[in-house]
Amino acid sequence: MVTYLDPKADLTFKKVFGEHKNLVKSLLNALLPLSEDEQIMDLQYVNPELIPDAPWRKYSIVDVCCADRRGRQFLVEMQMLWSPEFKTRVFFNAAKAYVRQARKGETYKLMQPVYSLNLVNDVFEPDTEEYYHHYKMVNIKDTDKVIEGLQLVFVELPKFRPDSHAEKKMYNLWLRYLTEIGEKTRQVSPELTANKEVEEAVEQLRVAAFDDGQLAAYDYFWDMISTEKTMYESAIDRGFDSGMKQGLKKGMEKGMKKGLEKGMEKGMEKGMEKGLKKGLKQGRAEGREEGENRKTREIIQKMQEAGYSPEEISRITGV
Repeated sequence: MVTYLDPKADLTFKKVFGEHKNLVKSLLNALLPLSEDEQIMDLQYVNPELIPDAPWRKYSIVDVCCADRRGRQFLVEMQMLWSPEFKTRVFFNAAKAYVRQARKGETYKLMQPVYSLNLVNDVFEPDTEEYYHHYKMVNIKDTDKVIEGLQLVFVELPKFRPDSHAEKKMYNLWLRYLTEIGEKTRQVSPELTANKEVEEAVEQLRVAAFDDGQLAAYDYFWDMISTEKTMYESAIDRGFDSGMKQGLKKGMEKGMKKGLEKGMEKGMEKGMEKGLKKGLKQGRAEGREEGENRKTREIIQKMQEAGYSPEEISRITGV
């Protein structure tokens, strides 16, 4: 019984697309947004040192770099796990490859476009069913106006579903090749093997074509992917827990502060109201007393003017 390896692994991906120019050319023509007159006719592999190596997530990224007769460069990456920094890394690599074309004293007109094809074995846009994402520099108000230079394509492989349009035949075949074949595959679909290029790519995945050292490296790659995935998910969980704690702490502090301010405000309001009532009551009492005293003084003065003796005035007024 024929058994196969997964084409998305580092070992197999590089074997298929990093050693067979006809296969990577077919893949690029099928998946890149190239018009009929922009199709790649031939290509050659470029020294991978031209593309800066990323120190992070090394085991989840495989690169194939090539250029065609026009001088256009094509970068192909297989990303097993999605991470927020991946888009930035892809843009950096493409921009670096574009800038390195410039030579002192030469015109910028000689610089050719760089296309970056990124196959992602993860879902990074969960809010949409679209799995093919094409980025390029366009005028926001007039999208027909484009600055040629960099074009980035991201494909979410888990979302892929075959398209029935005839013009997408090779597009479908290559994405099916990447998503349908794996270690559990015992029989490859005849639709895949009916195409000469895809059949050749399938043959490259036979377990019998690899020696013990290569198979050990293949297993090690998947172990690293599992470890990296666990670490990444753990980091997210820790970040979530930390965020929850910080959010709860800030929420409590904010709630206590707001409650204290509201309590003080309400207390002051009640205090002022109570003080005002008490002040008014006391004021009225004092006012009445003052008024009575004034009236008593007026009576005493009139009694003195009338000739009453102090003893009589005291007996009559009680003062």
